Amino acid sequence: MLKKIVLASGNPGKLAELQAMLAPLGIELVPQGNLDIGEAEEPFRTFVENALAKARHAAVASGLPALADDAGLCVDAFGGLPGVDTAFYATRFGYDKGDANNVRALLEQLRSESNRRAALVSTLVGVRTPDDPEPLIAVGRAAGEIAREPAGSNGFGFDPVMYIPAYGQTFAQLPPAVKNAISHRGKAARRMIDLIRERWL
Repeated sequence: MLKKIVLASGNPGKLAELQAMLAPLGIELVPQGNLDIGEAEEPFRTFVENALAKARHAAVASGLPALADDAGLCVDAFGGLPGVDTAFYATRFGYDKGDANNVRALLEQLRSESNRRAALVSTLVGVRTPDDPEPLIAVGRAAGEIAREPAGSNGFGFDPVMYIPAYGQTFAQLPPAVKNAISHRGKAARRMIDLIRERWL
């Protein structure tokens, strides 16, 4: 019986969201840091390849099934970038790595841009073993627009500027339960739950 899955991430916001979303499975999600597993290399240019690399890395080090999330912001005006480089976006413009600086750099780069369409994308990959030939892959996408200025105090990352027209608010202004229901990670997690139930349980 599947009792534990290692989460190949050290991001506390990501851990909190995924623990809440995967709770219906009754499986303990163990952050890789609790098992002294370091971060994996992410050399690839697509979310799915990086998520697979992270999941395999955690599975090798732990001997347990592993789940990894690679997520990012894809901005229409930038041809889909920053994409897999989202976490380091600010460093391209001379700022230190961090959520607040990422938001600042993004708003500066979009200042004179009228096309503000963007999507947050989450790709979840699960492996039973490092050599699992059939990894579970679940993708979620939340489309919206980049707001002119940050609003709201919930969430993390680009949530304060990810404006969702249907709700008239940014992700950071929405209650966490509402955000989780419509977010990229929420959509990917629900698909992953279905896949785990179908294939692993």
